[in-house]
Amino acid sequence: MNLPNKLTVIRIAIVPFFVFFMCYDAVPYRFIWALALFIAASVTDMLDGKIARKRGLVTNFGKFLDPLADKILVAAALVCFVELRWTYSWVVVIILLREFAVSGVRLAAVSGDKRAVIPANIWGKVKTVFTLVAIIAILAMHILMTFGILVDSNTFVVTDAGTLIELEEAASGIAVSIPVQIISDVLMYITAAITLVSGVKYLYDSREFIDPKK
Repeated sequence: MNLPNKLTVIRIAIVPFFVFFMCYDAVPYRFIWALALFIAASVTDMLDGKIARKRGLVTNFGKFLDPLADKILVAAALVCFVELRWTYSWVVVIILLREFAVSGVRLAAVSGDKRAVIPANIWGKVKTVFTLVAIIAILAMHILMTFGILVDSNTFVVTDAGTLIELEEAASGIAVSIPVQIISDVLMYITAAITLVSGVKYLYDSREFIDPKK
């Protein structure tokens, strides 16, 4: 296994640890650990393709596994977001349906007579980059909220004593007030839109593998 493919495998291996920190609230600074792991996984996504192209190490295995690793990482993060009520389940369902459809076409192409491996198109790459950035931004905002640096201007905040206080009281300190949930929602809506567009483009470009008559 060459270096780019090893980086891709590492990205997949990071996912269980990321989910653990996102969901196990007994771990101190769990969101910081989760963010660090997610950024590390995102870096491997940038490096594996760059190294493969630069060193002439592009393989069919890498073409297939790299986008699959991205899907696993993103799906894990989005499911965690739903569990934490940071985003709406219907948005995540739309994104995951697209990913399942594209993965199905990839499997059909690989297992078909042509044994073709369909690489990600430019829209797919744009989708991946924007999704990773959106997830990192949402995670970062929630980390800043846990430290009292940010407060959501459309909600209440919880003090160390576990009591609800009004936004005006919280904002009177060092906290910066921004519409965290609205920003998160907008990022997820844009992600869903780009995901749908890239999915339609991918399915259209792969129509010969969907329709056996072509």
